[in-house]
Amino acid sequence: MHNRPGRSPRTTISDVSTAANVSAATVSRVLNGTAKVDPLLVSRVHDAVRELGYRPNAAAQGLARGEWGTIGVLVPDLANPYFPEVLKAVSAVTRAHGRRMMVMESDEDPALEYELVEDLMRCCDGVLLCSPRMPRAELVELLGRAHPMVLFNRVLPGLGVPSISVDFAGGMTQVCGHLAQLGHRRAAYLSGPPASWANGERIRAFEGARAFGLEVTVVECGGATSQAGYDAVAAVLDSDVTAVLTYNDLVALGALARLRELGVGVPEELSVTGFDDIALERVAHSNLTTVSVPRDELGRRAGEIMERLLVNSSDAEPVYLPMALRVRDTSGPPAVR
Repeated sequence: MHNRPGRSPRTTISDVSTAANVSAATVSRVLNGTAKVDPLLVSRVHDAVRELGYRPNAAAQGLARGEWGTIGVLVPDLANPYFPEVLKAVSAVTRAHGRRMMVMESDEDPALEYELVEDLMRCCDGVLLCSPRMPRAELVELLGRAHPMVLFNRVLPGLGVPSISVDFAGGMTQVCGHLAQLGHRRAAYLSGPPASWANGERIRAFEGARAFGLEVTVVECGGATSQAGYDAVAAVLDSDVTAVLTYNDLVALGALARLRELGVGVPEELSVTGFDDIALERVAHSNLTTVSVPRDELGRRAGEIMERLLVNSSDAEPVYLPMALRVRDTSGPPAVR
């Protein structure tokens, strides 16, 4: 492998100290900014660094200042297409501020989250919790450790912890209003993970949907995957609903696959709606009615909130971003019965 001109990966701090005629400890103090050093020596060290093309170890510099230079991010499921775009946006913000991002996954297991957050706290300057499932009491205990933390897609009222989320209740209200306008009066909701705060926010919208004349029955689907939606169809067909709302687009896709196998026409016999507006062309060919989440903006703003928190300026009020209804081919008027 050819080295870049003027840069040598073999150059060490000892080489710099020799060239500058100072001790290695002095070089370290100059580069880390951890103590006052005679300006003449500072100049000699910087001259030697430039001449030798020395590249300080960013992680080591951070450690000398009591920092890691890393942001930890915990997500419930890396296989969910919802998260990559969010993570990409967070990473762009952290890079712009000279940091790196470390990602861990809980595999939708709330019991693992507490331990994983503790691991991230040991090696990261701040932790971003994406859609955390753990009980409120555990979150409160972790927040009490005074380690910079931002909640993403979960809000804890009354605690003042920096948090950002989309308006899940508002998004689901838009879906209910759309179905009601089409003439639907009875619908089923394929519920998401029981420990999901965002799932509870979706369900909260159904009380208001009654004002539209739409009655929504919650069907325990138990997951956020296409398999969960596939398996839940039997319970839906045993009811007299004319529409199916789902926790997310993956659940909707699973339900659509099973309905096709059974010969049930969508939307002629049963309307199906999703949630999140993921890039469906990557996983299936379906023009799904759904609500869109601004994932890129969510990730960017979450990263910015974290950066402000790390410089001792936190956002006291939760940030909610709106969702947008996307009417496509899987919703239509109810069949005449």
